[in-house]
Amino acid sequence: MFPQRQFLRATPRLAAQLCAANTPVFRSALQRRLASTENTFIKERQAVKEHAAATTELWRKISIYAVIPALVLAGINAYNLWNEHWEHWQHLPPLEERVEYPYQNIRTKNFPWGDGDKTLFWNDKVNYHNKDKTT
Repeated sequence: MFPQRQFLRATPRLAAQLCAANTPVFRSALQRRLASTENTFIKERQAVKEHAAATTELWRKISIYAVIPALVLAGINAYNLWNEHWEHWQHLPPLEERVEYPYQNIRTKNFPWGDGDKTLFWNDKVNYHNKDKTT
């Protein structure tokens, strides 16, 4: 016989044998055996699930009760330091009256942007450069 014909003839018999093996009696016994709490694998998986739940709860509590207050306190501290810094700047003389030393604002060639005198990170509130005033 041809192999295809043998396969087609064997298919119904194989299906019948599989249906007979899946009878409710066989299936329930198999399920009872696998669902048993005496199974070491199931006990281990249950322990892993309990550990994961406890660890998740621990990190949730740490995130809520430790990290958030720490971030708020760090933000308050940064805000206070920022204000103290700018209060210090108010006591300095105006930018135009400060002495410019030769090592400040050295320009060997002009920058390719703006008027060529200001750096890329120039801040008019903090930086001042008068080309005629260097000592």
